[in-house]
Amino acid sequence: MNIKKYLPILEWLPSYRLAIFNQDLMAAMIVTVMLVPQSLAYAMLAGLPPEVGLYASIAPLLIYAVLGTSSALSVGPVAVIALMTAATAGMIVSPDGDAYLTTVILLTFMSGVMLTLMGLFRLGFLANFLSHPVISGFITASAIIIAVGQFKHLLGVSVSGHNLPDLLLALVKALPDLNLMTLLMGSGTLLFLYASRRWLGPFLTQLGFSQVIANSVGRLSPILAVVVTTAIAAYFTLNEQGVAVVGSVPAGLPPLAMPSTDVGLWQQLWVGALLISIVGFVESVSVGQTLAAKRRERIDPDQELIGLGCANLGAAVSTGMPVTGGFSRSVVNFDAGARTPAAGAFTALGILVVILWFTPLLQTLPIATLAATIIIAVLSLIDIHAIKHTWRYSKADFSAMLLTVVITLLQGVEAGILSGVGLSLALHIYRTSRPHTAVVGRVAGSEHFRNIERHTVETSPNVLIIRVDESLYFANARYLEDQIQALVSQSPELQHLVISCQAVNLIDASALDSLESINARLKDTGIKLHLAEVKGPVMDRLEWVEFPEQLSGEIFISTFAAWQRLKRGDKD
Repeated sequence: MNIKKYLPILEWLPSYRLAIFNQDLMAAMIVTVMLVPQSLAYAMLAGLPPEVGLYASIAPLLIYAVLGTSSALSVGPVAVIALMTAATAGMIVSPDGDAYLTTVILLTFMSGVMLTLMGLFRLGFLANFLSHPVISGFITASAIIIAVGQFKHLLGVSVSGHNLPDLLLALVKALPDLNLMTLLMGSGTLLFLYASRRWLGPFLTQLGFSQVIANSVGRLSPILAVVVTTAIAAYFTLNEQGVAVVGSVPAGLPPLAMPSTDVGLWQQLWVGALLISIVGFVESVSVGQTLAAKRRERIDPDQELIGLGCANLGAAVSTGMPVTGGFSRSVVNFDAGARTPAAGAFTALGILVVILWFTPLLQTLPIATLAATIIIAVLSLIDIHAIKHTWRYSKADFSAMLLTVVITLLQGVEAGILSGVGLSLALHIYRTSRPHTAVVGRVAGSEHFRNIERHTVETSPNVLIIRVDESLYFANARYLEDQIQALVSQSPELQHLVISCQAVNLIDASALDSLESINARLKDTGIKLHLAEVKGPVMDRLEWVEFPEQLSGEIFISTFAAWQRLKRGDKD
């Protein structure tokens, strides 16, 4: 066994140098400053004490540095996973009390176990069941729910709900109870963060700063908001005027935790844990592959599953919450020059320094500031361009996206993602159940064959060549039979029917039965069935059941060879 495959740190650590250390350390310092308010905010979004977000940003990063394959991916709490955590745990226990934290720890542990097992058994392909339109629709709807859900903190009111109608109705009912000072603090922070993200980068670029510096400063504007609003809240004792603040954040190492052994709780959480695992992996591997491509590197999806799984196990035993690779901080990590996963380990040490010595500075941090930070962060997840692009390209995919958005908004995140997965699979089965087939003819003077309805080609009345542009399996086997029967009935002079199989990667047992039936029926009418361009693995399986011997015709290496052999004028 190649130990480096499962311990990627052994690949890059032997060549680690001082210059790389300096780059990783600088990136870690920038990401640490960014990660502190993010971790607090996402813990709050998940309905957890703020320190849990900090705890979830230490052990996972250290573990991923050993097991991860991406040089720039930064692991920790993210908005969508925090929302899914709140939705899953909130359906079982109330967010108030120790039972909620116990439930989240178990949820994190189960997610870690599932991801690790998926990696060990090389099941990364399961993430493919979530199509890009479904993921885009789910994230867009989740971002809307997250943003609307944070308005309660901007208004200083207490409301609850896991879908858009419930949240909107609760906010309207709570409007008479809003706290004016909280509203001023929250809306002011929101406007500052929006203006910084929208205009600060271009402004600094015009002043002569590099694009990297301008973008980095723009992304770090939440830090300035945290510092200023915390100072204002402390100086004017705004907590005495009804402005909610973070309050006491325990200092010290993350406490160790053991997941619950309550079998009933495990049964209630497994579906939510699986969805969190899959969505988290899809988000993480998408970010990792995007950043790796920019450096002409590659990541191993199955090893990423193991790395993320063990990171979540680390989060669970250190009183954390579910984690994955975050887009915004990974991009900052990349832009800041991180060269290896060691940058994540240094970031973890930076967070550890914060919770050991600097938590008293967070006591007067307004909750409204964190809410504004979350709203600005998730606005970038609302992908209007993807919605328009999908609408123009594929109405079926747009339907899957739209249904995911609507159900997520109306019923919540779990129902939304499940419906999206179900519709994606249904669309796939429907499309492949009616595979594109074309009658093809020879392009004059060449060995190429094209659709007779699209090109001027040579044909022969005694030879019919059908190209099947899909693998053959149970869902489309009967359709192929019907297509061939219809074509044969329109060809009175037909003597040879050739199925061109260059696009066929699989013939399952149902499709084999259909081919045998087609062969028998054609033979009864005096027509020979031939195959052409059968791929090696498919041919191996056909030979196992002696189908070539049963075939009334031949199996040709190419469609051109079949044409030369069978067209009118040659011997049968």
